[in-house]
Amino acid sequence: MNDDQRSGALDPRQQVELEAAVFRRLLKHFDERKDVQNIELMILAGFCRNCLSKWFVEAAKERGIDVDLEHARELVYGMPYSEWKERYQQSATPEQLRRFEEAERKKSGA
Repeated sequence: MNDDQRSGALDPRQQVELEAAVFRRLLKHFDERKDVQNIELMILAGFCRNCLSKWFVEAAKERGIDVDLEHARELVYGMPYSEWKERYQQSATPEQLRRFEEAERKKSGA
């Protein structure tokens, strides 16, 4: 084992492989926690499943790859987005909407 391996340094291929594995684990976690609503993710973390889908499309575009948003959503949600919404998405409560608006104000510095 060389010094880089002992210090935890990764070569670029290893880093990409680990990042991909972590992303797959995040998607698996979201799949296992369908009870966690996107609005709660937005309130607490500032991103949600839809954000991940959009980031996927943006990353593809940066690399000259055309990925449709609906395809990206299906990758993130594990099913067509319309089906996920019908089966799992709940209406936001007035309290959630209030908290979301407050989080957005904080994010924008208002």
